[in-house]
Amino acid sequence: MNAEHVWNKVLTARNPKRPTAKKLIEFLIDDFIELKGDRLFSDDTSMLCGIGFLNDMPITVIAQEKGETTPEKIKYNFGMPHPEGYRKALRLMKQAEKFNRPILFIIDTPGAFPGIGAEERGQAAAIAENLFTMIDLKTQMIAVVLGEGGSGGALAIGVSDEIWMFENAIYSILSPEGFASILYKDASLAKESAAVMKLTAEDLFNYQIIDRIIPEFNGGLHIEPQKSFQYLKNQLISKYQALKEIDVNKLCEKRYQKYRNIGIYGKL
Repeated sequence: MNAEHVWNKVLTARNPKRPTAKKLIEFLIDDFIELKGDRLFSDDTSMLCGIGFLNDMPITVIAQEKGETTPEKIKYNFGMPHPEGYRKALRLMKQAEKFNRPILFIIDTPGAFPGIGAEERGQAAAIAENLFTMIDLKTQMIAVVLGEGGSGGALAIGVSDEIWMFENAIYSILSPEGFASILYKDASLAKESAAVMKLTAEDLFNYQIIDRIIPEFNGGLHIEPQKSFQYLKNQLISKYQALKEIDVNKLCEKRYQKYRNIGIYGKL
């Protein structure tokens, strides 16, 4: 893909009118009940967690919420979780395992919050503990990248049996601006960097990092979300039914092997 095409994907993923996780949950999940708090420090609003029903199937939902209006974006910290958000997510993961509920992760973050307070409260450790736990969590898990999937902030709720991406979503080690700043010492080269990073759904599917691309219709989710959301719902129902037929220990082993072998790479 040329740089202009990839950059358009980045802008579409960041479009302020693109539906947030809250809108997707409203479409997918019936009788959703939000659960708050990490039982250690506070509640992180940027991590939206709860339980509900997907087509009569009890399910746990763990999502990153950006907010739509400016006051909402401030409230949800622009979708950048603090360590308490990741610990809340971990609490809900363990609860789902205990009650044999599958988990749906909705990823939409530019990255974990990099502030001093977050670092003081163990941001890196919280992310690492989630990764450690998820690889062997005994329940069915699907992660969906809705808009941006940035760095460890996304990966901390992204270790799952399958990773899906919406057609215009992006998933990367960090933002194109951050990549350009580090590699080229010039954040203004973000467009060129995006093309190098291979962060589109098509790129990641070809590299066998993600398992499925959810199509977007009529120009993108910011224009027509309903058809894409319905397509996603149908696919989720079918996939969870298939995952439930696999012995949970075999499922964990399959997940482990998936991450041992993920991606295509060449030896230097």
